[in-house]
Amino acid sequence: MAKQKASLPVIRRRVGGAGLLRWAVRVASSILLWTALLQLSTFFGLPRLPLRAARPSCPGNRNASATASAVASDEVLGLAPPSPPTRRLYRSNGYLLISCNGGLNQMRAAICDMVTVARYLNLTMVVPELDKQSFWADPSDFGDIFDVDHFIYSLRDEVKIIRELPRKFSGKVPLSMQPVSWSSEKYYLRQILPLVRKHKVIRFSRTDSRLANNGLPLRLQKLRCRVNYNALRFTPSIEALGNKMILSLRKTGSFVVLHLRYEMDMLAFSGCTHGCSDQETAELTRMRYAYPWWKEKEIDSEKKRLEGLCPLTPGETTLVLKALGFPRDTRIYIASGEIYGGEKRLAALKTEFPNIVRKEMLLSDDELRLFKKHSTQMAALDYLVSVASDVFIPSNDGNMAKVVEGHRRFMGFHRTIQLDRKKLVELIDLFEDQELSWDEFCIAVKEIHEGRMSQPTRRKVIAGQPKEEDYFYANPYECLGPATKRREKLKHTET
Repeated sequence: MAKQKASLPVIRRRVGGAGLLRWAVRVASSILLWTALLQLSTFFGLPRLPLRAARPSCPGNRNASATASAVASDEVLGLAPPSPPTRRLYRSNGYLLISCNGGLNQMRAAICDMVTVARYLNLTMVVPELDKQSFWADPSDFGDIFDVDHFIYSLRDEVKIIRELPRKFSGKVPLSMQPVSWSSEKYYLRQILPLVRKHKVIRFSRTDSRLANNGLPLRLQKLRCRVNYNALRFTPSIEALGNKMILSLRKTGSFVVLHLRYEMDMLAFSGCTHGCSDQETAELTRMRYAYPWWKEKEIDSEKKRLEGLCPLTPGETTLVLKALGFPRDTRIYIASGEIYGGEKRLAALKTEFPNIVRKEMLLSDDELRLFKKHSTQMAALDYLVSVASDVFIPSNDGNMAKVVEGHRRFMGFHRTIQLDRKKLVELIDLFEDQELSWDEFCIAVKEIHEGRMSQPTRRKVIAGQPKEEDYFYANPYECLGPATKRREKLKHTET
């Protein structure tokens, strides 16, 4: 101990004095020089490569609800929240306004794409506007669904996001347009950036599927993931109710989420009327014609069903769950809006699987009162429960099915059963016509789904046909980490 005390003054002398002064001068000089260069480049408008040095954009595989729970726990314990990332300084080329269209998950993916576009073009982004004209007529604003402060501050090292346009633009009508669907970053650089520089403010009136699935630089793909899995956090009230439902479902063990997309808007839009009465078919057809933006009017329902383009009915879903081997006492949470046809259409499912629950059974009327007239907020609750479930089974491959599947892959390939509807309806018809026995039906159903449990795999790329290839947000392969890619490579080697 005495020797240690005696050596302390020597150490202080070595790191102090003239040596320490020289070190401090060098650091201060470097900071001043760098700051001066940065200011000069900004002042003179020197060109910068878009997204020249993006910071790591894909954090570890963390569930959004788990992240929110951790933040809430820190607040309860009195711990200081993590400091926001350092603000990125850049010369803005203009302002980007976006008006999202569609349901929750269609808008969610669009927001991720548009943040990426804003970062790539060095734009200032205004907090997104959400669709209020869709079938659901939900009046919710962005801040009613997502945590605005977290959205802004968690991305401040990538792009500047503001709540509204500066006053100097209050009387200016922005250039409004729809970007070309499935475009690469080069389209935005060559076609959109000159327009923004000219008009200063640009508004995208539709934002769904405006960025390509494949062929983008890795840094852009990772930024899409960062926005989706980190920046887009639901409001504290939505997170709290979602976590409450998850805890309630966990009390009895594991649970399955069935995304039963058998709702009026889906059936009317798709023209899928298998199992509906003549009166119901007529009602759905009238609804399709009443909405001018639903372009396809005359639809052959049975042909579409045989092509695998219709959601499974509750009755068909019941047969599939039994064939896959789910026991009668499986706890099933139904994630959906109002099922078309009401309780009578769920009768077979409830008979075979009586342990079925919905939001209304897990939350009180008081807790749901503020959400009931806001379908997008209700969908956010379903999203949280779906992501946290032990098994996720969508009856259709819509936006929620795809985005939830991708989130579950990101979290570690949690089990998602991707139903092969084309083969299933063929098997179901054979079984109902007594051309297959129950045992033969079960064996066939299990065989066709052996490789459809969201195992590690690369996205399918189809040049020139982006609608037919795998969706980025269903399988964000670039964001899944080296360990995941090794597993995927090993899988391909074995096959």
